[in-house]
Amino acid sequence: MPVSSEDASLPVIAVVGPTGSGKSDLGVGLALALDGEVINADALQFYRGMDIGTAKISVDERRGVPHHLLDIMDVTQEASVADFQADCRRAIAEIRSRGKRPILVGGSGLYVRAALDVLEFPGTDSAVRKALEEEFDADGLAPLRARLEHVDPVSAARLGDARRVIRALEVHQLTGRPFSSFMPQRQYFQPALQIGLSVDREVLRERLALRVHRMVDAGLLEEVERLDAAGLRKGRTASRALGYSQFLNVLDNRADVATAAEETIVATRQFARRQLTWFRADPRITWFDWHDPELLSKAVAAAGEQPA
Repeated sequence: MPVSSEDASLPVIAVVGPTGSGKSDLGVGLALALDGEVINADALQFYRGMDIGTAKISVDERRGVPHHLLDIMDVTQEASVADFQADCRRAIAEIRSRGKRPILVGGSGLYVRAALDVLEFPGTDSAVRKALEEEFDADGLAPLRARLEHVDPVSAARLGDARRVIRALEVHQLTGRPFSSFMPQRQYFQPALQIGLSVDREVLRERLALRVHRMVDAGLLEEVERLDAAGLRKGRTASRALGYSQFLNVLDNRADVATAAEETIVATRQFARRQLTWFRADPRITWFDWHDPELLSKAVAAAGEQPA
């Protein structure tokens, strides 16, 4: 049934969990059951043309349910959590204005929290960022990490890759505050219900391997080749995406398809473990077995039982 005006404070539903757990299908099922619309919270599915490698839900699989924030960026552009927060909250308001139920679906943990939680984003400065990136290109990550350990040991212990270390140093340089001081508290911006999909780890390992092989059979290499011609390597986020970075090596004759597929499987399994660690740390998530034959009915019941 449509969300009536008196039900406008019904919680936003977020379907979360590791990659390959069936979030997209459950999101569509909930939207059909609750007269809702889906908002994408998978950062890589923002990109036009990144379809096979991101397991982007097809038009047929959407079953007539409107999906928002899919295919909104070129691969040369940079995804921004702050921009996503504004766009997502705008989409939530617009969906509610139509009397529909907003349903957020995705496994990008920070993007989900940006949508749901009270979260402040410090500004950016392209000149500061460029100087830090040039320092990284010249001297590597170690000096930047040492500096971050001095000014923000909490972030230094938490952040591993160069992009996030550079961002943390940029924020400190711009604000005088440690990047960790901007980390979200577990406080919802508006009423929300998070539904997590739990998968046996060994089952998930095999499922992810099979999914990568299906992507290869469906034309992942050809998709990467098309996107390479469209500027994939110019986009820092898109070019490093799972599968895409590995298959760029095939185009460069640094790996064969079998090697790229195996490397993608290993990287995807590692990513799924990080996702599980992230989401398991949030006690507000209500977990369901992804393979439960009554999953949809239980999720719908959970949505209906949440207080306004």
